[in-house]
Amino acid sequence: MPVLLLNDDDVRTHLDAPTAIRVVRDALIAAHEGVLHAPPRVHADLGDGHLVFTAGHLRTEKLFGFRAYDTLVGAEQLVALWSCDGGQLRAVVHGDELGARRTGAIGAVAVDTAANPGPIRLGLVGAGAHAWTQLWAIRAVRHVKEATVAARRPERAEVFAQRAAEELGVRVRAVPTAEEAVRDHDVVVIATNSTAPVLDADWIAPGTHVTTLGPKTVSRHEVPAALADRAGALLTDSLAQAAGYSEPHVLPADRMVDLGAVLAGATTGRTSPDQITIFCSVGLAGTEVAVAAALWEAARQTQPSRQA
Repeated sequence: MPVLLLNDDDVRTHLDAPTAIRVVRDALIAAHEGVLHAPPRVHADLGDGHLVFTAGHLRTEKLFGFRAYDTLVGAEQLVALWSCDGGQLRAVVHGDELGARRTGAIGAVAVDTAANPGPIRLGLVGAGAHAWTQLWAIRAVRHVKEATVAARRPERAEVFAQRAAEELGVRVRAVPTAEEAVRDHDVVVIATNSTAPVLDADWIAPGTHVTTLGPKTVSRHEVPAALADRAGALLTDSLAQAAGYSEPHVLPADRMVDLGAVLAGATTGRTSPDQITIFCSVGLAGTEVAVAAALWEAARQTQPSRQA
């Protein structure tokens, strides 16, 4: 069987949000149960930056692979997928869409698991690719009755809001400040590259679920340490990855609960409607492999094979 070479357009065409969410939900449970082997990411020092690898082995599906990205020049990302039966290379996915949509799907699983049930008011701080894929995925698990977005450059928030209406059918209102974007919302997503907090802890109302995607170490963090003091539950998609950073997290790692364990019923997340819950997204290794497998399956059935 020829190897499929897939790009960002293929991801947009063949990977829908429900599929991505189902796949990463299964992978999170599999990691908790030891069926997905997903070690912390590996950094290869290139002098002025790193080449970073995340790898995963899905034992049940008999698949393994890796994702590679850099901190040197912001190069195109790569995901490779192999079959354990004979070691055949099945697919190579290049571009940034698969990684971003996988992260969005994990965030949606966290919302579905930890946020209060029912329709939501969604607040977004940041208007980049990761904010977009969070909205893309969250709308598949919750009815977004209203959404607001704030960005460092207001014009980007306006473009984001217009795109959301046109492509996703979601009404998003661009607002001038992060405070307006997060106050009195049911779910808040912080998706920035800021090294200093972009919100105050007291802006978050009781019962809110918060996802933080950007910097989150003690020296560089987009959310304040005080937010953890107000939270009833701290979740992450990989306890091993959360502990594998070169410096400690700004959020206390000893309080973090594995999202996969909550999904499997082995531990609890939210325990009351008034609790603030925080999801610390670190990127469970192997989830890219699982999503690439679903993409490969969909693409090979609906388009002519393209040999690498």
